[in-house]
This record gives sequence, structure tokens and C-alpha cells, in this order.
Amino acid sequence: MSTVTRVDDRQLFINRELSWLEFNARVLDEARDTSTPLLERLKFLAIFSSNLDEFFMIRVGGLKHRDPAEVSSSESGDRSTTGDILAAITKRTHELVALQHATLRELLPALEPEGIRLVRPSDATGEDAKALAATFQRQILPVLTPMAIDPAHPFPHIQNRQLYLAAMLKTKAQGRLRAPKTFLAIVPVPAILPRFVPISTGFVILEDLIAENLESLFSGFARVEHTVFRLTRDQDFELSEQDSEDLLKQIQSELTKRKRGAEVRLEIRSGASDRLKQALVPQFDLEPDDVYEIDGPLNLAAFWSWHALPGHAPLHDPPFTPYIPARVRNHKGDLFSLIRHSDLLLHHPYEAFDPVAQFIEQAAQDPDVLALKQTLYRAGRNSPIVAALARAAERDKQVTALIELKARFDEEANIEWARQLERAGAHVVYGVPGLKTHAKVTLVVRRDADRIRRYVHLSTGNYNPGTARIYTDVGLMTCDERMADDAAALFNMMTGYAVPPKWERLVVAPHGMRDWVIERIDRETAHRAAGRDARIVAKLNALVDADVIRALYRASRAGVPIDFIVRGICCLRPGLPGVSETIRVRSIVGKYLEHSRVLFFANGGTPEVYLTSADWMPRNFDRRVEIAFPVDDASLRRRLVDEVLAAAVLDDANARVLFADGRYERLRGTFDSHATFEELPANERTFRLPAPPDAAKPADAPASATAS
Repeated sequence: MSTVTRVDDRQLFINRELSWLEFNARVLDEARDTSTPLLERLKFLAIFSSNLDEFFMIRVGGLKHRDPAEVSSSESGDRSTTGDILAAITKRTHELVALQHATLRELLPALEPEGIRLVRPSDATGEDAKALAATFQRQILPVLTPMAIDPAHPFPHIQNRQLYLAAMLKTKAQGRLRAPKTFLAIVPVPAILPRFVPISTGFVILEDLIAENLESLFSGFARVEHTVFRLTRDQDFELSEQDSEDLLKQIQSELTKRKRGAEVRLEIRSGASDRLKQALVPQFDLEPDDVYEIDGPLNLAAFWSWHALPGHAPLHDPPFTPYIPARVRNHKGDLFSLIRHSDLLLHHPYEAFDPVAQFIEQAAQDPDVLALKQTLYRAGRNSPIVAALARAAERDKQVTALIELKARFDEEANIEWARQLERAGAHVVYGVPGLKTHAKVTLVVRRDADRIRRYVHLSTGNYNPGTARIYTDVGLMTCDERMADDAAALFNMMTGYAVPPKWERLVVAPHGMRDWVIERIDRETAHRAAGRDARIVAKLNALVDADVIRALYRASRAGVPIDFIVRGICCLRPGLPGVSETIRVRSIVGKYLEHSRVLFFANGGTPEVYLTSADWMPRNFDRRVEIAFPVDDASLRRRLVDEVLAAAVLDDANARVLFADGRYERLRGTFDSHATFEELPANERTFRLPAPPDAAKPADAPASATAS
């Protein structure tokens, strides 16, 4: 790369979409790691597939609506055209999909000695063959719909991400229906049925079993050939909330429209003849590069069911039970008493989510609790949190639930939660028009012995007990008056448009969070220039915003040491001579999904530590309700810096380092932050945030880190 001197030069920014693809490549790399247990590797293949589906449905779907000559990614500073981005996405995705299925072909034989194998229906014999025949006749055939394609039977509407069989059939003998001698037939593979049919020797994949029995579906016809295909449709939609009288009804309408979204990708099992492909592919409005010929089963996300198979402990990571913090145990579950004594910090999944659910449940049952207010973004299925809120409302407490109906792909579940809470008597609102509510806040108003007191829970993650077991997040419980004032003002803003003239402790998007971030970065730049302590360490899911990246480049030019731990998209280029030499970026992908967002600013020797729900992206700053909140307690601040951030900076087993050219390289060390947190309770973690390297050392040549 040529030397860059201008801070706004397009060469300073990595394209957002390509950066996301490299994140998914890191997920795929976990599946290829032979040191990882076999079923965990299979899990990562499934995650790679579901990630890629969402990428095509949302990001690629959105790009395909645009003019190919349009500059598409200016929000991240990159100035590539839509056409160039789509071409690069196509090239990289074809490479990754080929690697994904090569990995599956390695994993399947390795699983066979463990009694986990894919079996072709034609290879089943004896009792297995009889069982398959019975299963097909009794459980599968009744829900199949064979469809012939001819002038009287037009090509059917193909559902998003559903599997279909496409077959060429020929007549055995002319029947009374005067069917053509050869024709194309389509059979939907019912998504309601399990993808894998168990037999004594392994599993038969559902579409293979249907294909084996095609001739019983089309009596009088012989199968010439068949293939399996799967279509991905554009699932992005925009709401005109200002013109909508009922947001819930509008979202329900848009969910219906999703079923007919534009085609963006066609996957077809390899081996189909040109004749079959010519009968199938032209039915869709796609370019040749949008067709992915797959050497193996489609939709590997289905292999999640194998990951859940019982009785294969050696094929999994060792089980882990989250800790209940000693402070919680010592207070015998009385969260209000504990919080009055001092703030409580919970680091999930290493510390259990139970105290959070218990906090809501205790508030629901406590006769002295007057009101409960909570934001819900992704609550999960069978949510104990929502159930507790409903019980609180039924006990005539004032319950306000802000449910984000626009949480992508959780819309239907959130609509059901909204209805359940309304039936219980809660006041349900859907947030501020035009904005997603992504902030994670609970406010409890209680009549204590001395006075009315407000208890607040703030978090980087969702109120979802399921994801709290596999996502790393940090939450804070406090009854600090100024924090409670801001939490109350935040709910007033979301329920009644009442924006306070000033926020005391919270930083709130879209009301100046980007400016606040840039001010903090510029302050570190000024401290460095004055010879005071200056440093930034930030743990995020994504770093995209061009204005923030430019401020970071200015800070680096001034010599501020900057460490980023960015799990996903990173549009900043570290290690560019004269621009970002003091910036180091790494991504951690491992057993747990790194979701916590933690910010550290040295601030001239008076450090500040913040937790936040927001990544540094334009959507978080401009189109969402987000919060950042300080951690004031000195001992809790030390935990965040010398535990959470230090472990992320020191991790050289799960970490990949970002180079200036956009390439990631995995470190092959021994310090695994996930395993270390599992093994050591909080009071035994002795590592510390390491000092930054020599400022003159390029950020794309990091030294291996070790724990102290």
C-alpha cells in the first residue's frame, strides 16, 4: 500500500461488507481448527451458515437495490461503488463456501467412528430400510406436495431459505392425464419436519429420503435426475413510522411482504445436468455469479441438531456452570439489600444471569415495589423476564415495557411478548418513531424503610437468559441517584418524547453520543500533547463510523497508544505509517461470542471506564436509542480494566490481529481468556492490563502477549 498522508483518504478505510465477510471467515476458521472438539467444529460450521444467510438477506439484499455506480459505503469512509462491492462479495463468498464444504467433508468421516454418520437411503438395509420406508409413508409423505411444471402448472413461488427438490421425470406409460413425456417437477422439503431421520447406523438427510421415493410421489413416472436447491430473498425493509397509525400492524404487514422479497442468491446441489439447471435457474432474476453450486448438503445450519446430540461429551467443550457471586450468596438473594450496600457488577457468562432474573422476579413479588420499567430488545423464547413483568402487572404494580418490535428476525416473538404483557395490564410502548431502542435498562421504584428509592440495572447485553450463557456481557446494578435520574428521564423520553436538558451520568444516542466519543478521543490527544497519561482501550463488536475513525487517526498521529478488541466489522486500518502506527486491533472468536462493550480512557491520570450498549457505527449513533454509562466504584473499575480488558488484550489463543491491508492473522499462543475466566473465580484472576508497546512500533507487528 502506498504511503497515505491525508486523514480523509479513502485508502484509510476498510469496506464494511468485506470486513464482515472476514469476520465470518474467522468463524469458519474455528470450524477448521483441529484442536477444537469435533461437534464444536460442526457448531461453527452451522454458525457460519446462519451468519451468511443473514448477510445475504440484509446487506446483499440492500446493495442489490442500488445503482451499481453508486458510492455505497461512505458512512464508513470507504468510497467503493456498489458494483465493486458486490463483485468483491461474490468472489470472497464463493471461496468461503467452497472452504466450508471442504471442512464438512473432513468432519463427517471423523465423526463416523463416534457413531455419528450420514447414511444414504440406498445404503440402509434390513431393519433400517424398513424403518425408513415406514417413516416416509407415515410421517413424510402426508405433508409432501409434488408439483409438475408445465403450461398448466406454473412455476411455484419459492419461499425464502426453504429447501426444494427439482427433478426431471419421464413417463413410464402414457396415462389418462396426458402428461408430457419428460417434465420438470418441484417438491418442497417441509421445514416443519426434522432435517435428519435417525436410524440405527446414523442419520439420513430428509431431502435424500424424499428423492429416493420420488417415483412413489409421481406414480407412473421415472426419475431421470434430481437436485436440491434453496433460494435466499431480500428480507430488509424500511418502515415509514411517521405515517403509520399502528406500528404493530405495519410490522405485521411488512413481515408478510418479506415472503416475496427479491431474489439475491440461489444455492443448488452440484452434479445437476445443464438441462436441469437451464430448466431451473432462469426462473429467478439472478446473475450467474449469484448461483452457488454446493458440493454437499445445503443449509449447514441444520447441523446444530447434531451439536445437541446427547451422550457425546468428549466431542464437546467441557461443560461449565456459571458462578453465583459470593456477594449475592451472602445476601441470601436479597438484591435490593445488596445494591443499597454497594454497586454489583456481573460478567456473563462466567457469572450467572440468575441474579438479573432474580432482580426482576423479586421486584415483581415485593409488595414495596411500586413500579417497574424495562426495555426489551431480544428476550428469547419462554422468557422468565417477561413472565415476571406480567406477574408484576397482575399484582397492580405500574409496569412499563418498551418492546422493540423492529429487532430484526425477532419481530414475531416481540409482538407476542407485547400482547402477553398488555393482557396482564402492563403499559407497552414501542419506542421513539424512526429509532430502534437498543439500550438495555431496568428501573425499579421501591418504597424502602427510609424513603422511595430507585434501583437500576444497565447492561451491554439483552435480557435473554439463553444468550447470556454463550455471549460475554457486563451488567451493573446500582441505586445511585444521578444514574436513577437519568434512567427515569430515558424512559420518559421513550414514552413521551421528553428529552431532558442535560444527562447527568448517561450518554444517550441519538443525542450526542458520537460527539461524546470524539471528545473523549480528542481529550486523550490533548493529554498526550501535554505529556500526561493518555491511552484508549476499547472492546466493541464493530468499529465503522468514519468521523470516529478520523479522530482515532489524529490521536495516533499524536502518539496516543490505542488498543481495540473488535469482534466483527472494523473499518479502521491499523499500522499505517504516519497515520495509525500506535493503533492495534484484534478480534477474539472462540467458545463464547464476545458481545460486551467496554471503554477505557486514561484521561491524564484520572481514568474513566464506561460500559455501553452501542457499537461505534452510524446506525448506533444516529438511528438507535443507546446508552453509555460510567462505572464509578474503584474496585469495579479495576475489574473491568484489569480483568475484562486485560484478558482481551492478553488473549493470544483466540485472537486474530488485523493488519493494515485488511488481513487477519491468528496468534498461536496459550492464554485463552474464555478458559481462564471459566477456571478462575473473580478474586483469583491476577492478570493486569499490559503497558502499551513502544509507540514507534507498527501496530501490524504485535508482540505475543502473556498473562502475569
